Amino acid sequence: MRKLFCMFVAVVWSAVCFTLAILAMVLTLNPANSVWVARRIWSPVLLWAGGAKLEVLGQENVDPKRPTIYVANHQSTIDIPAHFMAVPVPFRYVAKSQLKWVPFIGWYLALAGHVFVNRSNRAKAISSLDTAAAKIRGGVSIFLYPEGTRSPDNRILPFKKGPFALALKARVPICPVTIEGSGKLMPKSTWNITPGPVRVKIGKPIDTTHFAENDREGLARAVREVIIADSLSLGGLGGDVDDAVAAAGVEGVSTPRSRATSST
Repeated sequence: MRKLFCMFVAVVWSAVCFTLAILAMVLTLNPANSVWVARRIWSPVLLWAGGAKLEVLGQENVDPKRPTIYVANHQSTIDIPAHFMAVPVPFRYVAKSQLKWVPFIGWYLALAGHVFVNRSNRAKAISSLDTAAAKIRGGVSIFLYPEGTRSPDNRILPFKKGPFALALKARVPICPVTIEGSGKLMPKSTWNITPGPVRVKIGKPIDTTHFAENDREGLARAVREVIIADSLSLGGLGGDVDDAVAAAGVEGVSTPRSRATSST
C-alpha cells in the first residue's frame, strides 16, 4: 500500500512542485528560487511519504558564501530530496543527460541551470564539466555523485575521476557528504519502501590547492576515504579502500591499475 502511495505522491507532487519552480524562475528571473521550492516544498513531502526520518550532521561545514563542490555516495532515488534538505545552499546538481527529456523534472533542471553530462560522449562530457567549472567560478556550488550510479548493496563504489578534474580546474573546496539508510528505505531499482532513519553527514571541506592540477586520482582517493570512514561511523558498510577509481566508461568497477597502485 505504501508503495502505491509513494508512487502517487512522487508523480503528482513532482508535477506540482516543478511547475511552481518553473513559474518562480520565470516571474523572478532568479534560478535560485527554484532550489528553494525543491528544498522547502518538494523534498519534505517526498521524505514524509517514504517514512524517512532525516538526521543531518556537520551542517557547520557548509559555507553559503563560498562556492563548493559537494560530493556524495549514492544509495537511492530518495538521496536527492534528502540532500536538498541537508545542504542548505542553492547548489546545482550534475545530472545524467537522459534526465533532460523527462517531463517536468528535465524542464526544471534545464531552466534552473543544473548541469547535464553525456557520459557516452567524452567530448560532450568534458564540455559539460567546463560549463560546471564556469558556474563555480561565478559563485555557484555544485552537487554530484562520483560513483555515477546508485550502489546496489549500499557499499561505497569506485569513484569516477571526472568530477575531481572539475574540482582541480575550479580550485574550490570539496565537501564530502555521506548518506546512510536511504538504500534500506528505498533500494535501487525498486519502489519497495521500508520506513526508517536516513542520516547525512557533511564532512569538513578538503582544500584542492594541496593537490597537483592533474592529480585527479589522489583527490578522488582522499575524498572517498573520508566518505568510507563516515559511512562506517554512521553504521553503514563503508567500502573497499583499494577499489577506489572506476574504469573509464564504466560505473561501479575499478581499474586494475588503481588496485595495483594502491597495494604497492
